[in-house]
Amino acid sequence: MPLSQIKAVISDMDGVIWRGDNPLPAMTDFFAFLREQNLPFVLATNNSGRHTSNYVKKLARMGVPDIVPHELVTSATATIDYLQDHYGKGARLHVIGNEGLFQTLEEANFVITDTNVVAVVSGLDFNFTYEKARTATLLIRNHDADFIGTNPDTSFPSPEGLVPGAGSVIQMIQAASGVTPVIIGKPKPAMFEVALARLGTSPEETLMIGDRLNTDIEGASNVGIKTALVLTGVNQRDDIGDIQPDYVFEGLPDLLQTWRASL
Repeated sequence: MPLSQIKAVISDMDGVIWRGDNPLPAMTDFFAFLREQNLPFVLATNNSGRHTSNYVKKLARMGVPDIVPHELVTSATATIDYLQDHYGKGARLHVIGNEGLFQTLEEANFVITDTNVVAVVSGLDFNFTYEKARTATLLIRNHDADFIGTNPDTSFPSPEGLVPGAGSVIQMIQAASGVTPVIIGKPKPAMFEVALARLGTSPEETLMIGDRLNTDIEGASNVGIKTALVLTGVNQRDDIGDIQPDYVFEGLPDLLQTWRASL
């Protein structure tokens, strides 16, 4: 399927449009191209630690000032949909994560506490400690709290290299509690389904751009979305095996050149 037939885009952020606080080459050109071609897009990230407003501000600082919250889906916002469906608004939760996850859950009127909780919700926590793991484990083991993980990424790209991700935190609690968590983020279908609903397009005419084979590419492929792997993040060409993207690009400049040539 040529890129000229794509009608909407879902794109990861870390490793695709930036690494840490550094924009990747052709980032602003990428968004200009999407606007010029009237291609709706959703930026979908497994990172639960930042509120959507932080991403809007970060993109503006990097030269993309016109992004609105509706164009962003995080594993935290997708987790809210799951929590509301299963527990209702106002449910009591024990939360491990960065500020953005707490803010997102509080805005959705969940009660964050350490007692009488229906679930332990864990994401990436830059201040994760043994004591936090202990509290979560006891709530799951002794008080029958459900265990929910925002996303399974064991690492994520930073300017210095790959560093521990939410999956590393979640796996410690899983090992200690003996309970396998419900995972919300990529490669699970929930985030892709939310993104497709916002775009109003079918999977077959939508392109997922990602840097990680086992989340971005596998998850999108499983729901029928076309996929493009960029080699500016986690996975490289030699990593491609059972999970096969529809396209492989060195980065956004290569993707844009190919896409423009197809029009």
